[in-house]
Amino acid sequence: HYCREWDLHGIKMANKGPSYGLSREVQSKIDKKYDPELEERLVQWIIAQCGDSVGKPQPGKQGFQQWLKDGCILCELINSLCKDSKLVKKIQSSTMAFKQMEQISQFLGAAERYGVTKSDMFQTVDLWEGKDLAAVQMTLLSLGSLAVTKDDGCYRGDPSWFHKKSQENKREFTEEQLKEGQKVIGLQMGTNKGASQAGTTGYGRPRQILNN
Repeated sequence: HYCREWDLHGIKMANKGPSYGLSREVQSKIDKKYDPELEERLVQWIIAQCGDSVGKPQPGKQGFQQWLKDGCILCELINSLCKDSKLVKKIQSSTMAFKQMEQISQFLGAAERYGVTKSDMFQTVDLWEGKDLAAVQMTLLSLGSLAVTKDDGCYRGDPSWFHKKSQENKREFTEEQLKEGQKVIGLQMGTNKGASQAGTTGYGRPRQILNN
């Protein structure tokens, strides 16, 4: 998040006149987050998911960006993950900038409806202008994980390419539950569901006595 804010700050400074260096320095920090190995996996998955007709990008960040830039492959990808109705109704290739950005936006809207969380979502300029291709990777990684987790027969490719979302969430939830649960029981004196399911009577004192 800091990188993105700094980047925006850098652009503002650049518009005023000096400080192109700052923007460039920030851009290079963002670029370092880009993962070439993940790029390889994502390319493999998109081709497996959409078919050979999508072609194959030139290796490297710029090739990856150019491949996805008009939004068409991304829209095909999200549609291939849907059984019945397609999330993107119209996919149209265009050389016009605003049409390409519109297509990317359609993908982002569809990805959100599919279940990708907003915090994992890239912005249109991240892809179209190449602002933050690591964020694009993050969105596709999240999408792949969701597809593997749903296990509804639409995912194509090797399931080991992505981690299942439910397993990750379960671990986080359990840790959170342990911390928050103790506070809640302390505050509410055992009136929450967790305490009643634990089979305690009254306010949980018998359990404490037994433990002693």
